[in-house]
Parts: sequence; structure tokens; C-alpha cells
Amino acid sequence: MSEMTLYDGDGNHLYLNAEERSAFLDVARKQLARDRTLCETLHFTGCRPSELVEITPARVDLSGGTVALRSLKKRRDASGVQKIIYRTVPVPPDYLDTLNTAHGVREAQKSRKLASVPIWPLSRVRVWQIVKRIMIEAGIADAPHRSPKGLRHGFGINATVNCIPLHMLQKWMGHTQLSTTAIYADAVGKEEQGIASRMWG
Repeated sequence: MSEMTLYDGDGNHLYLNAEERSAFLDVARKQLARDRTLCETLHFTGCRPSELVEITPARVDLSGGTVALRSLKKRRDASGVQKIIYRTVPVPPDYLDTLNTAHGVREAQKSRKLASVPIWPLSRVRVWQIVKRIMIEAGIADAPHRSPKGLRHGFGINATVNCIPLHMLQKWMGHTQLSTTAIYADAVGKEEQGIASRMWG
């Protein structure tokens, strides 16, 4: 069984719920291009900051509507050799248009050198700082879920609430075990209760 959890010891959720994700995206879209696209990428792909800073124009498929991510989790094949794993995540066309306009992705893809340069040449710490600042501006409570990890977990919850099959979500999030992905399905009941309570209030 997976050791990953979506709740802390006091039962507080460790993911951004639908309302928080929407508030985060609204504030992110008012930022300068670099920070806006950085936040949108985390929001729409569910990637880790360490994966985000490796994304290059070559890994963006503008016509296919996907972003390819290299999983940085170390994995070995049956013979013990470490494998490099890539996964593709489908993303919205409007996001890709913004990414292309802001960073000249299509033009960069025409040059082998430029195509391999990271779109966001930042450290993971700097990504964390940018995300935290925007989450504070979005009014997200000072709690453990106010972080890139909370955004990643929010991606998983959102996909599950919207009936994305677990095996597909497993691929998009880069989990080796389906049992890890299944924690999002376990949490959906509580998330739906939160949504339903707004009807009753």
C-alpha cells in the first residue's frame, strides 16, 4: 500500500481543492509571462517543480496538445539498469497558445540548440517561492497544502472528480504503482462532500 497521504494527522487536506485551484489560476493569469506560464504548467500537468525546470521547447507538442515530462524518480529495469522515463500529459489548447506566445516555442523548435534549452531556467527553490507568493495572493490559507505539492495533489483530485480512469492518471502523474494513484479515488468522497456542502449552506 502507498505511504503517500492526502491528509495530515489532524485530518486537514494536503491538496488544493477546486475553489483554491481556481483562485490560484486566476491570480497566476495576472502575472508576467514567465510566472504565469510556470504556474499554468504546474496546474495543467500536475508535474513536480524538478520536472518543470527540465521542460524544453522540444518537449512541447503544439499540434498534438501535450507536454512531455521526464520523471526524475529513479527506476530500474529487470536487470538493474536505471531507466529514463518520459510521460506525455494532454493540456488545453489555450494554455499551449499562451506558452507559445510567451516563450516562442514554435520558433525555438526550429533550432536544435534552442529546442533543448529549458523554458524556465530556474531552481526548484525559486519555483517554490513563485508558487507560494501567488498562492498567498490568491488567499490560500497558510497550511501545508499551500505549496507546489498541494497543487500536484490538487491535479490528481481534480482528475479523479472528473472521472479520469486511474490507469490514465497514473501515467500522467508518473506513478510506478496504481496503489499510489488510488489515494486520489479514496479522497474523492471527502472532496465531493465539500462540494455538496455548498449546496446545503
